[in-house]
Amino acid sequence: MKQRTWPHRTDNPRFTALPFDGSSVDDLAAKFARRRHHHHHQTDRSASTSASSRRVPKPPPPPPPSSSRLRSPASRWKLAPAGSPKPAPSRDFAGLPYDVLARIAASFTQSNLRAASLVCRSWNEALRPLREAMLLLHWGKRFKHGRGGAGANSEKALDSFLKGAARGSTLAMVDAGLMYWEMGKKEAAIELYRKAASLGDPAGQCNLGIAYLQVEPAKPQEAIKWLQLASAAGHIRAQYQLALCLHRGSGQDTNLVEAARWYLKAAEGGYVRAMYNVALCYSFGEGFHRNRRQARSWMKRAADRGHSKAQFEHGLSLFSEGEMLKAVVYLELATRAGERAAAHLKHVILQQLSAPSRDRVMFLADNWRALPSSR
Repeated sequence: MKQRTWPHRTDNPRFTALPFDGSSVDDLAAKFARRRHHHHHQTDRSASTSASSRRVPKPPPPPPPSSSRLRSPASRWKLAPAGSPKPAPSRDFAGLPYDVLARIAASFTQSNLRAASLVCRSWNEALRPLREAMLLLHWGKRFKHGRGGAGANSEKALDSFLKGAARGSTLAMVDAGLMYWEMGKKEAAIELYRKAASLGDPAGQCNLGIAYLQVEPAKPQEAIKWLQLASAAGHIRAQYQLALCLHRGSGQDTNLVEAARWYLKAAEGGYVRAMYNVALCYSFGEGFHRNRRQARSWMKRAADRGHSKAQFEHGLSLFSEGEMLKAVVYLELATRAGERAAAHLKHVILQQLSAPSRDRVMFLADNWRALPSSR
């Protein structure tokens, strides 16, 4: 069944750009000057009637031929002749080479792609392959996760992602790369990550950096290069991975100050593992000055978002401060998450509590919900 991509109702956008009649700014200025000159010439002729009766006026010069409003992409992007001071002005975005267009819009989300398609007719036509790729990406996710009435089918999901990647979507490249990586086809995954990364996609740069850390032999310097690019673009997971590399000295010397700075960036962006590491940095004075209050604050943030080790550490802190009920709630949560060390202390505290208090603790633990995070 032939399916139309967005926009559904009409192929013509609501908005248009400046009128593309084949005239550049210089051409329009020249036309305006000729019209003014012609107007003054007609005024002088009407004022001198006697002179005009004795002479036969010359016919006005013919107007310059108007350019057709519709031109082929090749004619719109002809190069200027040799020796000219500047290239011929561009008149239509649709004539942009697709590799240039892909660098601009390949990583657009669906909402940004729709907005760009509304700019003018030429953008609408030029971005059509990427809109088709977005539809394929949507169906790929449905098949991968079995959502939206579609049964889970990894083959159909990969096929949809690859078709979207072929149309230039970096989002589809990353998803196809993830599936290849899970299938053990690491070279194919890295190739797709590299293509997305070269088009400026932060997720592709992050995944490429992590892949270089995990392949045999590892390429830590290449990994750090791509992780730095993704981190500078605000990719939270890349910031955390870069901090780990700087903390461990992967590919270069250990730099605790830079590591702590990137941990903090990722933690402020909601990455729960980074929150836990920031708490440890403040606790041990690694990269930051020791600060017990900041350490406790970040440990609680990580614990409230489901980090099991942070729940255990925060429970210990509450126990040392005499907050028994709160401490046992966090220790119970850590125990349920698999932290065996929390179980012993939890049982010790529970034996000191009354039956109603123990029931209250279990009720709070059963109804606890983690705060949202980017993991």
